[in-house]
Amino acid sequence: MSPVLLDCTFRDGGYYNAWDFPDFIVGRYLQAMKAAQVDVVELGFRFPSAAGFAGPNAYTTDDYLRGLDIPQELTVAVMVNGADVLIDPDFDAGLERLFPETAAQSPVDMVRFACHYHECERVLPAARWLADRGYRVGFNLMQITKRTEAEVTSLARTVRDWPVEVLYFADSVGGMQPDDATRVIGWMRQEWEGPIGVHTHDNMGLALANTLRAAGDGAEWLDATVTGMGRGPGNARTEELAIEVADMRNSKANLVPLLGLIRDYFGPIKAKCGWGSNPFYYLSGKYGIHPTYVQQMLADPRYDEEDIINVIDHLREADGQKFSTTAMESARNFYCGEPRGSWSPAELMQDREVLILGTGPGVARHRKAIEAYIRRARPLVMALNTQTDVAADLIDLRVACNPVRLLADAEEHRDLPQPLITPASMLPGHLREELDGKQLLDFGLSVKKDSFEFDRTHCITPNPMVMSYALAIANSGKAQRILMAGFDGYPAGDARNQEIESTLHLLAQNDGPERISVTPTRYSGLKARSIYGI
Repeated sequence: MSPVLLDCTFRDGGYYNAWDFPDFIVGRYLQAMKAAQVDVVELGFRFPSAAGFAGPNAYTTDDYLRGLDIPQELTVAVMVNGADVLIDPDFDAGLERLFPETAAQSPVDMVRFACHYHECERVLPAARWLADRGYRVGFNLMQITKRTEAEVTSLARTVRDWPVEVLYFADSVGGMQPDDATRVIGWMRQEWEGPIGVHTHDNMGLALANTLRAAGDGAEWLDATVTGMGRGPGNARTEELAIEVADMRNSKANLVPLLGLIRDYFGPIKAKCGWGSNPFYYLSGKYGIHPTYVQQMLADPRYDEEDIINVIDHLREADGQKFSTTAMESARNFYCGEPRGSWSPAELMQDREVLILGTGPGVARHRKAIEAYIRRARPLVMALNTQTDVAADLIDLRVACNPVRLLADAEEHRDLPQPLITPASMLPGHLREELDGKQLLDFGLSVKKDSFEFDRTHCITPNPMVMSYALAIANSGKAQRILMAGFDGYPAGDARNQEIESTLHLLAQNDGPERISVTPTRYSGLKARSIYGI
């Protein structure tokens, strides 16, 4: 059979821009796909309604699709996560909300389900529901290369009893080698006679090689995205796979419109967002670690190379195959429950001056003056995370709350002499184990938008930033005055500046100790005095 080339840029690529592609780009993209002889365009997800902004390709509604000029030559697909189908207690009603129209009425021709192994049997009835309404159905088995022969053959045997047109296997964590593709296809073929599809990730730079090996072994549906745009390191690249598919068909694809689109849009956004294979993604693929861990750390300048390597090393031993918000900066979700703690900062801070050392360059630049002031005035000194620009014997306490930062810094924290203030009783067990032997001062934390509250053994802050946590500790501790060094601010245009500014102004609405920056700062929410003149 002639291979089927499916481009899922607007679905998989949306992890980098919240599925918010400009209208004029969508129009150019559709014409470029036609010219490149792409057969199927998966134009987005159909997510259930959710909190937070996501663009039109997160929902890919029928009304949205009707507003597009879609060439007749292209088959239109959308994807649904199996977990989203299962989350609704009323199975049929949930599907009805996602697909209110029949295939005859809708611009959508095909629906693909993405399922983990344990979800598949429960999601398969949705294939019947959609097929009865005229939709073509594909089924994507995620992380399937980690399953045994018995599991794969059993699942393939189960799927053949349902109206599924193509059965995909996805290299979800990017660790597949070409021989793995051969092996999985062989297992699937024991029980599945229909078309097989493959969706590869490029953690180890093998996405195209794995796709071509799968095609050589009989896979007929081949996925790709423009410039590889997709979660983590991304996918096989459409502009390359289209060339190979054209050779398989003995035809000639016109790539000029696609290459112009890459020059004008996808190339610049790739340079900004940074998908594509690199050593971190390579390691995540090699050790079976979900690429979103790496993607989020690479997007956060607080994590340097050593931090990322440390987290990868830990996830290699822990269960890193499934992305978990309890381990990542999604601390906004992690610290959403009732706060609990056992240590009261007032024991050390009440009526004392507290100096908080941030990580900005102002600390190193004015180190001598800061150290002289500490020796002269004897404030209680709290350092954020592993700040080491001030002599260790002048630092009394350290403060940390971000789970991934704690994971990356666990070994360093164990070696540093100061007690560590952290929401210890709220941290996951594996993280507490990493900090075993460290003196932990357990001060609870809950994150609630636009809120600052200070209790004896816990606090509520508007975000999970360690600065917010440290300021709440000093307020809960009834400090007499708070001095702050190393809060220079980020470069102009960095969104974190606004978040910090908003945090400081929100804190100013509470009665509490005054906050004074003693090194240069760009934040108007802080009073400013010189470390040389206080």
